[in-house]
Amino acid sequence: MTGGKPLQIIGEKSERQAETPVIRYLFDAEKNMPSSTELLQDVVAIEEPMEIRVVFGPVGQRESTSLSITMRTPGDDFELAAGFLVSEGIVKETGAIRSMKFCGPVPEQRTTSNIVKVELAADLPFDLEKLQRHFYTTSSCGICGKASLDAVQNDGMVSVASSDSSIDQRLSADRIRQLPERLRSAQPLFATTGGLHASGLFEMSGDLLLVREDVGRHNALDKVVGRMLLDGHLPLQQHVLVVSGRASFELVQKAIAAGIPMLVAVGAPSSLAVDLAKRFDLTLIGFASQRRFNIYCGAQRVSDEISAE
Repeated sequence: MTGGKPLQIIGEKSERQAETPVIRYLFDAEKNMPSSTELLQDVVAIEEPMEIRVVFGPVGQRESTSLSITMRTPGDDFELAAGFLVSEGIVKETGAIRSMKFCGPVPEQRTTSNIVKVELAADLPFDLEKLQRHFYTTSSCGICGKASLDAVQNDGMVSVASSDSSIDQRLSADRIRQLPERLRSAQPLFATTGGLHASGLFEMSGDLLLVREDVGRHNALDKVVGRMLLDGHLPLQQHVLVVSGRASFELVQKAIAAGIPMLVAVGAPSSLAVDLAKRFDLTLIGFASQRRFNIYCGAQRVSDEISAE
């Protein structure tokens, strides 16, 4: 039986994947019935909660609060925290963060805790009540699409075209169709577990800069944006984001917050994602593969020329 035994942490990626026993059924395709079973070890992606705490306020009046708890694949946790703060409109540049550190107890078989404390700059405006209202509203089942779109605009996000220096550096359709496979070939954890989403950041030339994997598609993107924030590279006006799954409203919102002008998804976009992309002039592409892709908006950034490779 497979129940009752704890997962065993393995390998050099020991904090991101684990082995667990499984019973595998094999079927006879012609007889349409089980042909055999076998007991073996399978590799699964680790999923654990991570809490983001922020310290804010002027010198002498500093306060601390728990801002968010997300289920994620351990690793690149500082990037995840930084990217989350960017997507929520709290942070826009590296200097807004004074320091980040782990705090709290360290779980068994781990080297770090599941709590990241972020010290914000003393002069950074931080409206906790507004953030709490925003978190409550966006997690409510009854929120309508227009309210979601207005909430993003009210958070101070602007059209990516307003500072878009990439508009004259269009990406060829030929390069776009190659991006999903380039992303897929740079996903080592997906190759072993089959259970992780990925976000990849590409230059407009089609060169891959950065890939992050996570059980949560939004976490993978936050890790990419967080890394670029910590390296001082925001906004990402001359870059293309490629995601391994569908293009949700949340992913489009995070791309806009980072100033990314083009989002390419392997899967489908949602209707609200398309509406948001149109409102903020983001180029949104879905169902991307070697053989085809759909442009839902922002076709001015795509050219028909063939790449010379």
